Amino acid sequence: MSKNIVITGTSRGIGFELAQLLAGAGHHVITLSRKTSSIEALERNSIMSLSCDLTSEQSIIESAKAILAKWDHIDILIHNAGMLVNKPFEELTAQDFQNCYAVNVFGVASLTQKLLPVMTRDSHVVAISSMGGIQGSAKFPGLAAYSSAKAAVITLFELLAEEYKENGPSFNTLALGAVQTEMLEEAFPGYKAPLTASEMADYIMNFALTGNKFYNGKVMQVSASTP
Repeated sequence: MSKNIVITGTSRGIGFELAQLLAGAGHHVITLSRKTSSIEALERNSIMSLSCDLTSEQSIIESAKAILAKWDHIDILIHNAGMLVNKPFEELTAQDFQNCYAVNVFGVASLTQKLLPVMTRDSHVVAISSMGGIQGSAKFPGLAAYSSAKAAVITLFELLAEEYKENGPSFNTLALGAVQTEMLEEAFPGYKAPLTASEMADYIMNFALTGNKFYNGKVMQVSASTP
């Protein structure tokens, strides 16, 4: 049975591959991406693409209105969008932290709030976090803003799972390890990850479609290698 699926962060990498996989499997997909060039590449009969800046509350409001005008229910919401700042801690500015948290935490919370009215007990909200946000995992210099934001969204989803456990939706987080994407190259130039964006997208698709049958409020560490 086809599902109505919203995905953020589809301009490149995992999100771009994920949207195509889900549409190819017969699902109805709405993508949210800040870069309009990716919208033209993604649009097809089963994909509707919207330009959305997750750092802008007004942009989120407008995107949510467009989604709710098209669909009366949402089965899956995948928060894939991410913003990475790689700077020595002494050079990080308040704006760096603000920008990083705006995409990785605040935008996630805001979009979820606005789409909750059309979600049910069987709906599934998935946050794509990072192994850098896992307590006790390897940490790397320069990623203070990014990793702390990814830790924040993990806790947010644990809390939301508890708050909505009676009537849904389910909330789960995937903490990804190394995947060969442009974002990884920005953080670790020259590093070669063991997984491609399309391979990880395939895993996320299957988890998003079925994971809420087995998990709620859980953090799955999806990591073959963490650089």
